[in-house]
Amino acid sequence: MQTVHSAPDHIMHGCEDERARTISKPRFLEQLESYLKKEIQSIDITKPNAQELKLQAYREVFEYFIEDFKTYKPLLSAIKNEYEITLACHREQIRALEPLKTMLVTVSEQCEQKILALRDAERSEINTLKQEKVKLLKCIDKIKEEQIHLQSQVKKLQDELAAEYLRYRNEYDARKVLVSDINELRYQHEEMKQFRLPGDTGEDPVKLKVALKMAREDLAKVQIELNQMKADYGDVVPRRNFEALEKNYNNLIEQHETIQKDYSHVRQEYDTLLEVHKQVQAQRDKFHAELEQLKRSSTPRPDWSRCADVITGGAERWASLAGGLSSNELVDVLLREIADKGVKEEEYINGLGIGNDIPLYLRYDGQIKHMKLSQKDLFNIVKDIWKEKTPTDQQASKHSSMPEFFQSYLQTKYGSLAIDWAYNIYESCQRHESDEFINLFFSILTGKMDESVYHAQISLMSHLFNELTSSDTANNGILSNKEFRDTLKKAFPLKNDSQIQELIKTAESQLGTPQEGINYKTLFAENKEGRAGAFITLLREQQTIEKQDYLNEVRRELGNVRELKVGDLREAFHSTDPSMDKQTLESYLCYAFQTPKESLEHASPRDINTVFQRLLAMDVKRQGPSQMEN
Repeated sequence: MQTVHSAPDHIMHGCEDERARTISKPRFLEQLESYLKKEIQSIDITKPNAQELKLQAYREVFEYFIEDFKTYKPLLSAIKNEYEITLACHREQIRALEPLKTMLVTVSEQCEQKILALRDAERSEINTLKQEKVKLLKCIDKIKEEQIHLQSQVKKLQDELAAEYLRYRNEYDARKVLVSDINELRYQHEEMKQFRLPGDTGEDPVKLKVALKMAREDLAKVQIELNQMKADYGDVVPRRNFEALEKNYNNLIEQHETIQKDYSHVRQEYDTLLEVHKQVQAQRDKFHAELEQLKRSSTPRPDWSRCADVITGGAERWASLAGGLSSNELVDVLLREIADKGVKEEEYINGLGIGNDIPLYLRYDGQIKHMKLSQKDLFNIVKDIWKEKTPTDQQASKHSSMPEFFQSYLQTKYGSLAIDWAYNIYESCQRHESDEFINLFFSILTGKMDESVYHAQISLMSHLFNELTSSDTANNGILSNKEFRDTLKKAFPLKNDSQIQELIKTAESQLGTPQEGINYKTLFAENKEGRAGAFITLLREQQTIEKQDYLNEVRRELGNVRELKVGDLREAFHSTDPSMDKQTLESYLCYAFQTPKESLEHASPRDINTVFQRLLAMDVKRQGPSQMEN
């Protein structure tokens, strides 16, 4: 609630002024309106908190109004308080919705990137198909040209064959005529022999000479024609040979098609067998992991009742501490009791001094009384610190470091005893570093870890719970095993099947007795000590392992280098995770090189071990699937 200021000197009670009775408005009302108008005119509406300043001016005027009317003061104060409470509730709801808004923007950007990637892939495939189409069209044109050329050759040969056939037909007819003439001459010669005179030799030399000359001319002509026929048709394949070759070619085509079909069938069987092999291999790995887990869990159960002899309070106190806890939780309880027992004899804590190397909240010279905080008390204090810090940073519109807020928190809550509580909280955190929640807070307080790691864990739990709630259409807090598995895959698309299966088994183990469906709200519930269950613990462990694997992959991309440059680390992130947006990458680089964004490109090289230690200390996560998965 805002502090009520006393009215300014120029504001006077209207009921005491006699002249106020002669005007339409009371003077006190006019003074309040004038004061409100001046305050509103003095506000810069361009500032982000202009509306808050206007509301503050109206709040002050309302306070003056309440103070003036004593009779109505209780009722008006109650009305004002209810409005203040309602405004505070609305502010809390707005702050709670801010992470969802950021998450929505991130998911929208990722979807747009995936759509652009799909479009690029389709564009590349379309270009390839177009090129292939052009190539095939060229092949078709070439084949058509060859076909036209062959048809013209066939037509030419057909014409030549027809002409040759006609010429041979004429020669054949001429030969028949010649043979007929020869036979006629032979008959005439025989007739002449019968009438030959004595002393006649029987042959006419002139006739024989003429016949010999004509025979030689015919022989020369036939020889010329024979040579011409050999030259023209020496390379022509006989039709019977052509038909035999064509038949052999058709048989080879049929055999090739049969072999191609057999190959496709064998290929399909091979792909099926390969898929079956992968499934069998996955089942083998799954059964092997279950076997290893059974081997680890099959060790003899310890007799926890024996711890009652060494615990302060005996069996009755041990029974109250160990009731309904698992073996792992009983070990934590036993370690806390041993740690608390070790400090009971210490009465004071020595101050570290007032040097500049000492944190501001620990600068004290002297002895401080030991409060002997238990782990449960420390756990509640740390939870309260986180509960106060987040809304404080949001209200101030800037992020404060944990040491600064820690000192402010102690001074506000404990006043003059702030230094005592600082030393006791610091000493208790050192004692209970085995607790994951306390260790994370202590690492952030001492600067070993960035605060983004804590907020990343909270965002992870919120994201998963919202996804499970969206899948719960019946709104009864229970999902079937298939719905639970599908929701986990949707919420964590980068997790592999073994990680999803491990989460499901841990959830079933945490819920205990077999039941139909999974009560997901129980998985997020805290135990009686305020700690998360096994399912949430495993989810955080997977997040840490995924970050380590991701950074190891980035480091392998860099190779064997000692001095790391900003450009080299940027290229390594791009090669390992191409889906990472520029803003996230710039934040990683600025934190790794401890350099503002403006001077990032001019940053000097750093030792690679130092750079990756800083990256391990902040919230670093993969934005898209790895190259191995692709």
